[in-house]
Amino acid sequence: MSKADNMLSILWLLRSGKRVTAQQLADELEIHVRTVYRCMDSLCASGAPIIADSGPNGGYRLLGEFIDSPLLFDSEEQMALVHAAVFAREAGYPFTDALERAVDKLKRYTNEEQLEWINRHSSGLAVIQTPADARELELLKRLEEAAARGESLNMDYAKGSELAASNRVLDPYGIVHWKGMWYVVGFCRLRQEIRSFRVDRIVHLEAADTRFERPSAFSTRDFLLRSLLPSSLDTKMQVVVRLQGHEHALNELCKHWLFGHALIERKQPGEALFQLEELSLMTYVPYFLLPYGRSLDILEPQMLIDRMAEVSLEMFKHYGAMQIKMGDKRG
Repeated sequence: MSKADNMLSILWLLRSGKRVTAQQLADELEIHVRTVYRCMDSLCASGAPIIADSGPNGGYRLLGEFIDSPLLFDSEEQMALVHAAVFAREAGYPFTDALERAVDKLKRYTNEEQLEWINRHSSGLAVIQTPADARELELLKRLEEAAARGESLNMDYAKGSELAASNRVLDPYGIVHWKGMWYVVGFCRLRQEIRSFRVDRIVHLEAADTRFERPSAFSTRDFLLRSLLPSSLDTKMQVVVRLQGHEHALNELCKHWLFGHALIERKQPGEALFQLEELSLMTYVPYFLLPYGRSLDILEPQMLIDRMAEVSLEMFKHYGAMQIKMGDKRG
């Protein structure tokens, strides 16, 4: 067993409240007595309240209050940790290996009944997600560790529309997972402002010679939400969108990443009010509504109705041209 395993085992044995000698611990765990002494030194250094009594009836024991504190999780806590590990792995969490080692350790120190409980719940949950990229996982580890230590990074970053990567120094404040994509939020010293960057577009990272302090009470989550969904946190340039249609279609729409955050009121029967940025109505919102077809009606605003008609006509012309082209090939 590793040193950490030995330390945990020693704590577990000491929970009986009885004095136990180093030799008794060594015999029980089948390790050398010197290993016990080293583990005791490490446990005391880490703050475990171990009392060493000398004399013929001496030995090691735990402080009374610590004996009553739980060293292991109850069954529901174990289930939650196992499920969290499944979600983390599928989401591309950069420290999944460490989390899975913790779960393995959890299973190792349970009895047969608890282990069966954990395994039954492990097989009862599945998450479908795009497979994580090994290179991206390494970048996420580097970014998270730099954020925790307050270390700046030199970053080569390529936008989707750019062929060549640009270099900048970034003070990473934290990483955020959003809709199957990882982002890093931090202060860009090139632009002299806080910005967000897609991790999959980072070409290279290396340590810079500077350090930073993250602003107090700064939320990477709120910043990213504000930058991706301006209308969700900012009331400027917003338009009320009123939709009517089948309940099933409205239910699905309200689960959409954009409309779910923009929902103002869900009227019954079959009507919902959303508040969206005006620019979005002229760009990507019509394409989000197209798959719902005639199951939804736009009651207002008129600009969205007009834009939907334009987009539908463009799609009709596009596929009409494709149909003619394929017909010519077959002819």
